[in-house]
Amino acid sequence: MLSKTYVFEVLPIFPYEIRKLLYGIFLLSSMDEQEKMHLENTVEELGKYRGRHTELVTVYVPAGYNLNLIVKQIDSEKSTASNIKSKNTRKAVLDSLERISRQLKLYKANPKNGLVLFSGNVSEQEGQEQIEIWAIEPPMPLRTKLYRCDQVFVLDPLKEMLEIKEVYGLIVVERKEAAIGILEGKNIRVLQKLTSNVPGKFKTGGQSSLRFSRIREQMAREFYRRLAEDVKKHFFDMKKLKGILLGGPGPTKEDFLKEGELVTALKEKIMAVKDIGYSDEFGLKLLVEASADVLSQQAFTIERTLLERFFSLLATQYRKVAYGKDEVKKALEMGAAEEILISTKVKKEEIKEFEELAISTSTKVHYVSDETEQGLQFKNLGGFGAFLRFSIE
Repeated sequence: MLSKTYVFEVLPIFPYEIRKLLYGIFLLSSMDEQEKMHLENTVEELGKYRGRHTELVTVYVPAGYNLNLIVKQIDSEKSTASNIKSKNTRKAVLDSLERISRQLKLYKANPKNGLVLFSGNVSEQEGQEQIEIWAIEPPMPLRTKLYRCDQVFVLDPLKEMLEIKEVYGLIVVERKEAAIGILEGKNIRVLQKLTSNVPGKFKTGGQSSLRFSRIREQMAREFYRRLAEDVKKHFFDMKKLKGILLGGPGPTKEDFLKEGELVTALKEKIMAVKDIGYSDEFGLKLLVEASADVLSQQAFTIERTLLERFFSLLATQYRKVAYGKDEVKKALEMGAAEEILISTKVKKEEIKEFEELAISTSTKVHYVSDETEQGLQFKNLGGFGAFLRFSIE
């Protein structure tokens, strides 16, 4: 959860709210779905600011580093900044450094995962000063130590933390064709499609039939080996690869494992082998759906399960759900919403409003992308949905 913070009048701020005040703080100790979205929004917002000169200050404090040493470095940088020729730039940098120094002194110790501070003049009006500060406790241990004054904030280390950390390899195969893909978050991407020249079964009997069968088996083995080489090409050096899902009709997937000579390192990454009736792009989608048991905590499966439940209730027990901005807002205000779904494509101001209502009624928030058919359908339905504790009609 995001920690509560206090500003000036010592009034509590909603833990998920992003403030742009002199001492607005956005704290993260662990990153769930909601926190990840807020960090993404914060990084996006910070990326829009441009200083007229080198008056935007970035400080990265790695996990385990002594904060007192950073305070001393910031105080030392004040002396250096005093030599900046431009009066406006000098004042902006000195004011930013002073705010960072004061902010650092509020901490008794460096947070578990380190600390990132951004401060600078973000005023859009020439000659006016609007110094703001952000302090972020990253969602995972920070390894970067950095101090920089620039026209932009340095955001790359945080962007790297937001990248998808788990990627699953997908293979569907039968004798005449195969497809290789990956599952990244909720998105299935085709990497390669292959076809073989393995002919169909020979209907006549005798020695010709036996000889033809041996030829077919040899051609199938060659196809499996070619597929294994392509799988190695795509997956062997993929650092984020968490596991591989394999599917296909009948015994072909097992034949591939037996005859394809797939390297041991990749064989060991196979998490599930599923019976799938297709070996093309559609087969990749079916493979992911059939592997829900092993992907139970994976974003694609979580979102699909939520939306299936929502649309099923909407069709059969509509009083147990609400949809549309007005209905969901009404449910929140009545305390009737147990969980709400919000499309990531609705306006950020609306997301923030609904999150605050959800916090006040202990309602869980889920975010729905438009990367799937169901997600797109949900967005077209208005982008807001709720599972209800009781009917609001």
